[in-house]
Amino acid sequence: MKIDGGCHCGAITYEAEADEQAVGICHCTDCQKFSGSAFRIGVPVKEQNFTLLSGAPKIYIKIGSSGGRREQVFCGDCGTHLYSTNAKEEGGERVFRVRTPTANQASQLIPTAQGWFRSAQKWVTGLDAIPSRPQQ
Repeated sequence: MKIDGGCHCGAITYEAEADEQAVGICHCTDCQKFSGSAFRIGVPVKEQNFTLLSGAPKIYIKIGSSGGRREQVFCGDCGTHLYSTNAKEEGGERVFRVRTPTANQASQLIPTAQGWFRSAQKWVTGLDAIPSRPQQ
């Protein structure tokens, strides 16, 4: 599926070819901290299928518990996280985990799996029980 999107302030834009059947939610504590939310949602995109159209994102290297280095790529102006991938020096094929809320097609990128669910916030499964309003 062809997607396009960018950061909140518009400084960074991209287009990509994504597998809409592979959208996943990650509940790990790193994703919770990076997103400032209970989880992050991403879709894998092979590096060769991702094109940066404008801007120059910043990269933060996170070293995982396995010792692997992971690039966390974000807008240096507004802070929007765009994707993560294995660091170049790690070698191998690079697959970008594009943050689906940054895509203009976000409503079509429906999660099909959840990872690190043991770290999920306990209230996540009960969201429908929490009173809601259509607007602020």
